[in-house]
Amino acid sequence: MKPLLLSAYTATTCLGVGLNAHRAAVRENRSGLAPCTFETVDVPTWVGEVAGVDDFVMPEALAAFNCRNHRLALLALKADGFADRVREAVARHGASRVGVFMGTSTSGILQTELAYRRRDPATGALPPDFSYATTHNPYALAECLRQHLGITGQSTTISTACSSSAKVFAAAARQIELGTLDAALVGGVDSLCLTTLYGFASLELTSREPCRPSDAGRDGISVGEGAAYALLERDGPARDDAVWLLGAGESSDAHHMSAPHPEGLGARLAMQAALRSAGLSAGDIQYINLHGTATPANDLAEGKAVASVFGEGVTCSSTKGATGHTLGAAGAVESVLCALALTDQFVPGSPGTRALDPAIPIRYQLQGKGAPLRHALTNSFGFGGSNCSLVFGHRNAA
Repeated sequence: MKPLLLSAYTATTCLGVGLNAHRAAVRENRSGLAPCTFETVDVPTWVGEVAGVDDFVMPEALAAFNCRNHRLALLALKADGFADRVREAVARHGASRVGVFMGTSTSGILQTELAYRRRDPATGALPPDFSYATTHNPYALAECLRQHLGITGQSTTISTACSSSAKVFAAAARQIELGTLDAALVGGVDSLCLTTLYGFASLELTSREPCRPSDAGRDGISVGEGAAYALLERDGPARDDAVWLLGAGESSDAHHMSAPHPEGLGARLAMQAALRSAGLSAGDIQYINLHGTATPANDLAEGKAVASVFGEGVTCSSTKGATGHTLGAAGAVESVLCALALTDQFVPGSPGTRALDPAIPIRYQLQGKGAPLRHALTNSFGFGGSNCSLVFGHRNAA
């Protein structure tokens, strides 16, 4: 693929709002996870909840879109002057030449959960003020942002579980390469809800303590929420510290509905495809941000896949010990963390991980450290074997 400039990017998670909050947390190897007190949830687990979402007021013009997911989306959009950068791109390219590609897993499902509490006791009808189309509907996220930013180009939401907002980078890149767009707002938003927390608990995938990726005693995920965005442009204002999307690889192994292929088949195919797309070899990658959910099966399978492609020479870590697993937003959140790693020349560590699993044959970084980085790869793997790997570059790597 032809390299695409990340002319702006931002992230909001339990670590805070904007790039500086994430930069500081990475430097301090700090986690934002806390015991779950969300809504009425009674699950003994830790979560990554974003402060201030409940207090955020939606613009009057977007009142119909009011739900937790969209409040989080707009809260994050304001950080780092990102919305202004997007509007500048719209003015530069034209509204019809900019697209919106969003990833989400559960979208505004909390709004439906809350509406079910208010059903008519006689008929079971949902309350008349509930609007599925502008809240729970996955496309509502992209439409909300499209209206807010004045974008009229192609707009879509991808929902492939935890690979959702990695796959949007690939989808947008294809449209820009085809010539249908000159720029694209890509990203992902997923917010806490009862379905997610009780659902993962029912699958026995949630940990009772902060998650510990690649730890010998890891026992499950910590669910988080977050929003992250990037502005992809074929040509745009590039600074000396610019980051480029160099390659994207996707696969679908369909091994099992909720478990990865035990040898990491789909993960391996996605990473190999991303390298081919970027025109790079395994030896060109200095850092891998692992999917690293801290479940026994996922981390072992991914470790085997990474070792089969890269050997044990590349430095790896999972940042989910800091942010929690932000599900449909994870791909975008971790792409932004890769961008920060490249610009800061600093490899993130793994908060929470204590004793590495000797069965995972990779070079895993427990504490953050400065390191010369030119290329980074990030993995995102979803339920059903929907996998995506992205390659980013820095300092004229494009």
